[in-house]
Amino acid sequence: MQEFLEAITAGASGEELAAIPIPDSYRAAFVRRSDAAMFEGVDSGDKDPREAIRIEEVPTPELAPDEAYVAVMASSINFNTVWTSIFEPLPTFGFLDRLGQESFWGARHALDHHVIGSDGSGVVIGVGSAVRNWKVGDRVTIQCNYVDSQDPSAHNDSMKAANQRIWGFETNFGGLADLSVVKANQLMPKPSHLTWEESAVNALCASTSYRMLVSNNAATMRQGDIVLIWGATGGLGSYATQLVINGGGIPVGVVSSPEKGQLLKEMGCDAVIDRRAEDYQFWSDEHNQDEREWRRFGKRIRELVGEDPDIVFEHPGRQTMGASVFAAKRGGIIVTCAATSGYMIEYDNRHLWMKLKQIVSSHFANYGEAWLMNRLIDRGAIHPTLSDTYTLDNVGEATYQVYNNRHEGKLGVLCLAPEQGLGVTDPEKRAEVGEDLITRFQRHTAAQAKPSS
Repeated sequence: MQEFLEAITAGASGEELAAIPIPDSYRAAFVRRSDAAMFEGVDSGDKDPREAIRIEEVPTPELAPDEAYVAVMASSINFNTVWTSIFEPLPTFGFLDRLGQESFWGARHALDHHVIGSDGSGVVIGVGSAVRNWKVGDRVTIQCNYVDSQDPSAHNDSMKAANQRIWGFETNFGGLADLSVVKANQLMPKPSHLTWEESAVNALCASTSYRMLVSNNAATMRQGDIVLIWGATGGLGSYATQLVINGGGIPVGVVSSPEKGQLLKEMGCDAVIDRRAEDYQFWSDEHNQDEREWRRFGKRIRELVGEDPDIVFEHPGRQTMGASVFAAKRGGIIVTCAATSGYMIEYDNRHLWMKLKQIVSSHFANYGEAWLMNRLIDRGAIHPTLSDTYTLDNVGEATYQVYNNRHEGKLGVLCLAPEQGLGVTDPEKRAEVGEDLITRFQRHTAAQAKPSS
């Protein structure tokens, strides 16, 4: 892949890139099937992604007619990378084996190694015979909705397709690598004013937030809606906060430190709840929740914005769902995905059905939703929330940081890109959008890392 890197850096044309042979192997971050039982008997909180993730050369798969090879310049860490790396709630090799049984091309995925990663930015370096809208040399970002267009259930909303998958989690050949194999309908234009790493961190979390809040497939947020956002400076929440503000809503952001609260206010969210400072104890013990704490939480929201939330942006799961159901207004919507604190949730159903509330599930985004979100980013209406960048060799450490919530926004990973700051092709547009807005999370992280005088 070094030859591709040198050619891309030198501004090679598509014809020049097409003349470079695809290598037989490439560097990738992966987990091994033989390690799937390595954490058996270990408490969830004590599992360490650094012990499972390996960085080595892996064989290059053959390209299907509807696929493209992408030289991955940068990628990012998502919570599904955490799940894959700790083999929880189950090893992902079962996903790969089921895909392997579907077709000739699906069989390529059922390997004894799983290349991880569900985000990426880079350059197309090869296309299959059925690819029409993309060519070698195109600069792209990658969205992770992996769907079979021959399945009739995929043609209304592809997220409801019978065989919909998440690339790099339920498929192989993910983005935390120097090369990836993706379906052509995963590709989107790279925002020209962003670096490789700034472009790489958006697709999964930003598109998920778009579907949850803006799309008709979930909450359908309107101007003036009050939206409670858990983890409002995290991977999902940082985009949700921007979408609410951009769409004329009123965000109420929940964070876990004064520093995150200050960042949230800099983003334009005036209503901030520091859950640790308020010391909310929604669970009184392992089996029981405390409704008095729900009421205290709801009172705090009303103190800040005068009303209960129209929408609750819910993704922590077990720790917060009871409070989310309680806090939503009569007739309000709790839109949920992920469940990073646990997926066996509990809530008081009386507060749901007697007050006509709804729980709406959401999962990533279809191609149209991802494309619209990418357009907002490309137009500078929504900004990347990249806070720090690691090298591919340090993917294990980056995943460990996300697992332990020691980050804000998104963590980027340099793959082929040799250093940060590369990939901007429209510096005038970047200046117009605003360097301070684009790099807000990076500057905030750097400021927090400085030793106090």
